[in-house]
Amino acid sequence: MTKEQWGALQDQLSSTIGENNYKTWIKPIEFSGIEPGGVAVFNVPTNFIGSYVSQNYGDLLLAKLSMMDSDVRRLKFQVANVDARPAQPRPAPTAAPTPASNDLLPGAPLDARFTFDSFIVGKPNELAHAAAKRVGEGGQVTFNPLFLYGGVGLGKTHLMHAIAWELRTHRPDLNVLYLSAEQFMYRFVQALRERRMMDFKELFRSVDVLMVDDVQFIAGKDSTQEEFFHTFNALVDQNKQIIISADRAPDEIKDLENRIRSRLQSGLVVDLHPTDYELRLGILQSKVQNYREQYPSLQLDDGILEFLAHRISTNVRVLEGALTRLFAFASLVGQPITMELTQDCLSDVLRASDRKISIEEIQRKVAEHYHIRLSDLIGPKRVRNFARPRQVAMYLCKQLTARSLPEIGRRFGGRDHTTVMHGVKRIEELRSQDSQIADDIELLRRALEA
Repeated sequence: MTKEQWGALQDQLSSTIGENNYKTWIKPIEFSGIEPGGVAVFNVPTNFIGSYVSQNYGDLLLAKLSMMDSDVRRLKFQVANVDARPAQPRPAPTAAPTPASNDLLPGAPLDARFTFDSFIVGKPNELAHAAAKRVGEGGQVTFNPLFLYGGVGLGKTHLMHAIAWELRTHRPDLNVLYLSAEQFMYRFVQALRERRMMDFKELFRSVDVLMVDDVQFIAGKDSTQEEFFHTFNALVDQNKQIIISADRAPDEIKDLENRIRSRLQSGLVVDLHPTDYELRLGILQSKVQNYREQYPSLQLDDGILEFLAHRISTNVRVLEGALTRLFAFASLVGQPITMELTQDCLSDVLRASDRKISIEEIQRKVAEHYHIRLSDLIGPKRVRNFARPRQVAMYLCKQLTARSLPEIGRRFGGRDHTTVMHGVKRIEELRSQDSQIADDIELLRRALEA
């Protein structure tokens, strides 16, 4: 088989196993030739890559080779002589954000859309963005590790990718590795199976910046946690930067060893809070600007973005997906985006996002927050200590439930709907004048929507 045939076979493999798997595992290997006995020889950067390809793609590769050359009966992977290999070209700008030397340790692919320029900053995520931006500059930082945590669709992975892209720009000399905790565990198990633990340790301790996404997946896996702990310590002792993400704070990850939990808490732990209305609206406005290039003639009625930002509040991915579907649907049917079209097109999303918070739950949370009895909150007393929390509760009932004003009034001791209307209006005025009221409402909203 010639090297030209190997090139054609690579194209077939890319379409069969997927572009990401191809770039990570097949592209780094080189066809060397066929030895006597029908042995197809491949040069690989490391024994680990050779073992992985043999275990996971060996049968497929052998079948493809046999179709091209019937003499091929077996595969052989050998570590190439680095000095004898021709110089490799530097990766293109869309490749993973690591220098060419990091090809020996392929990481997870990065999404080119996830940069700092495309990250919308608001009050709930401004600290996380600032910390990530500081690490992405590549200079010395006072916190190690940086631990980012938050719920689904709040921007953790976006910030992780953005850090990697930024490091590629500012510090191309650094060996940066980004991967998920699941990939770390898989490589560890592979190294154990192949008895290549020294190779594994050497590879992971050679990086300058280690980025591990969704670290909660190693909880309960004792051997993986043990190796992660030692890798963590070795890199910190060498002043190497570590960035970790998870779906919850270190002390809330069940079955995580105390020594790892303590290590994770020793740096900067940053919470990405649930998005507020202003941030969701900013994200939608940014997306619309991008869609204008794809759908230049599409008309968008006023109030649509505000409606979506208000109704879809728990997950940014769902919010962005809803906007994508809306623009695509309107373009296909050739209609402007009206409120009626929006409600028809996104009926299932809006239905799933309907708030299921009850008036009783809001009343309990508000009473607890202001340290008053529930009976006083809904009772007849009109003293300020009870009246203001009562108005806050009415405001939240109006914002977070689909209940009518008369029904809300009945749940507050049989009050008239005009009383509820006055309370809601009063809190809307105070939000812009009294920062304490604004903070209380935001804190209560997050607690209720969590």
